[in-house]
Amino acid sequence: MFALAHLSDPHLSPMPRPKLVELMGKRAVGYFNWRTNRGTHHSPDYLSALVADLKDRGFDHLAVTGDLVNLGLPEEYGLARRFLESLGPGDRVSMVPGNHDAYVRGTALLHLDMWKEYIAGDQIEPHANVGGAPFPYLRRRGNLAIIGLSTAIPTAPFLATGTLGKAQLHEFERLLRIAKDERRFRVVLIHHPPAGRHSPHEVLTDAKAFCAVVAREGAELVLHGHKHKAMLQKIEGPDGDVNVIGVPSASNPGASPERGGAYNLYRIGGEAGRWSCNMDSYGFAPGGGAIAKLRSAKLL
Repeated sequence: MFALAHLSDPHLSPMPRPKLVELMGKRAVGYFNWRTNRGTHHSPDYLSALVADLKDRGFDHLAVTGDLVNLGLPEEYGLARRFLESLGPGDRVSMVPGNHDAYVRGTALLHLDMWKEYIAGDQIEPHANVGGAPFPYLRRRGNLAIIGLSTAIPTAPFLATGTLGKAQLHEFERLLRIAKDERRFRVVLIHHPPAGRHSPHEVLTDAKAFCAVVAREGAELVLHGHKHKAMLQKIEGPDGDVNVIGVPSASNPGASPERGGAYNLYRIGGEAGRWSCNMDSYGFAPGGGAIAKLRSAKLL
């Protein structure tokens, strides 16, 4: 039985104090939002407690689906690297970036170097890197194939959309096929949810194309973040529906079990054609307090 954990959207704080020259364009809007609203929804103390609980419970591998930083300030990427290192080494932690990790053009690519051990594929098979970036990547862990995608692109103020692009989608389809031929349980990591209805300012712009790839090649599990709440959607696969699951922000104290800081733990067993997958969610009950099991589900 393989234990895969998933957390997302920590929006690490306290945020480094930006220089005046850095507060231009989108950063100015984001900083005002952080100081007046968003900052109250992310607590380093709650995040630390959640991570401690996750470590105590144990896992074989951890998936982190983006939004480690807030405004794309250069100092934030170092803070995020230290956070990743606190979770574990690169071979035990796989991450994909979110829209905040590519917040503005000037620092949009910093994560590629600063977090490289956490986004590097196995490179066992020929890999057609997309534009020199490591995405999508394929990592083999136990009987799993973890495929990481990047939807992180700089956008205009008030936009939080994501895009994969044709080249990444083409390579994604190839990696799904490789993993299927190897009879592995395919876990896809992506920041923006590819299923469900979302506001135009925060959608995955090529979600339909993503779903078409999965409809052709299949996948066993899709994990995402971005929405800061617990979500379970399904998309069509060639052999039945594929579960698409999101988690809340890991640092959000929350006023409801759907939004309070939480992580999911998946226990995956069996073999191709006879997989089993059970999910338990652990997090803060409404009003904070002790971390408890919030929900369980038999997925496969």
